[in-house]
Amino acid sequence: MEGFIALYIFMLAAFTGYEVISKVPVILHTPLMSGSNFVHGIVLVGAMVSLGHAESTMEMLVGFIAVILAAGNAAGGYVVTERMLEMFKKTDKGEK
Repeated sequence: MEGFIALYIFMLAAFTGYEVISKVPVILHTPLMSGSNFVHGIVLVGAMVSLGHAESTMEMLVGFIAVILAAGNAAGGYVVTERMLEMFKKTDKGEK
């Protein structure tokens, strides 16, 4: 029964997340992305703690995969945020 409750919570979180993100105006996307990068960093720390407490080989494998995916997600988020912020910088073409 615990698996069904976890699946139910996951489905509710996915639906709620989709509804919230779809209503975000374009102008607020960059600050929202920066905030989500902070959350990805917390997920990475949680994955590292879980890997540190792993005892069996399967737990270690799942923890290692979680650390890799969380690190990639956090790093990718920062790259995307940097590229978005680069679009707002003024370019100087010799006109003063």
